[in-house]
Amino acid sequence: MYKTTFAHYQKSKNILVVKNFYNLMKPRVMSLVVFTAFVGLIISNKQIDFLTSALALFFVALGAGAAGALNMWYDSEIDAVMSRTCLRPIPLGKISNSQALYFGISLSFISIVGLYLVSNILSASILATTIGFYIFIYTIWLKRRSVQNIVIGGAAGAFPPVIGWAIANNSLSIEPIILFLIIFFWTPSHFWSLSLYKSEDYKKAKIPMLPVVSGVDFTKKNIFAYALILFPITILPFYFNFAGLVYLVPTIILGTFYIFLTFKLLKANNKKDMGRISKKIFAFSILYLFLIFTLLLIESFIKFFE
Repeated sequence: MYKTTFAHYQKSKNILVVKNFYNLMKPRVMSLVVFTAFVGLIISNKQIDFLTSALALFFVALGAGAAGALNMWYDSEIDAVMSRTCLRPIPLGKISNSQALYFGISLSFISIVGLYLVSNILSASILATTIGFYIFIYTIWLKRRSVQNIVIGGAAGAFPPVIGWAIANNSLSIEPIILFLIIFFWTPSHFWSLSLYKSEDYKKAKIPMLPVVSGVDFTKKNIFAYALILFPITILPFYFNFAGLVYLVPTIILGTFYIFLTFKLLKANNKKDMGRISKKIFAFSILYLFLIFTLLLIESFIKFFE
């Protein structure tokens, strides 16, 4: 009986350890990375066998997880004081700083070497650049020093579709660059809307997000400006003929609604309305990006079966 109880306890303990390390990898971010990389791979319209594709995307996921783990290692002190991040594994004491560091470094090495072995040196090099950019440029250098942290740092999140394309083609062209630009110009309005209703958190953590440094009104103007800039960029897949009307029409509707939301935020005067609308923009922006990439995926399947 005691042996059975102990065995169950050990099993539960092992599951918790695995869960904690999994959470360290930022699974929600990881899933978006894999999805956009998958779209980059599929729109290339180049045939690549299922096993190679699956393994390559697995290593991309590991790379994203490695970047997440290293980000949590470096940011553990500021994560502890922010309501949005205080329940992460390191602030809760479930994983130590050194464990997170070694885990992140190991995963980085495995993901880069693994992607090189199953795919090519170009995709592995871009993955290495992505991890390095996210950790050294964004997390260590910009995040605590520059109000443009999320603008420049957003490049790290824009690389996955480029990696997906490189997996299939071992080369680059205009298509992955456009996908990169869509994510790059989507990122500021997405994160600044979050920072509007979480500005006290960022102030407490001494992170120079736009509302903290330049004020609410300036932030609202920038969110609106980036929504306007993003709109024509999302039309580029149609202009460069790798997406058709199935993509174009819904994208115009989605982009128009996104601009409408950011305009409502621009005109909002009281704190309650601003908080409500900025939360709505943050939530819708995730759906907006997901649907844009889903539409590109649908267009690729349509072309495949034509």
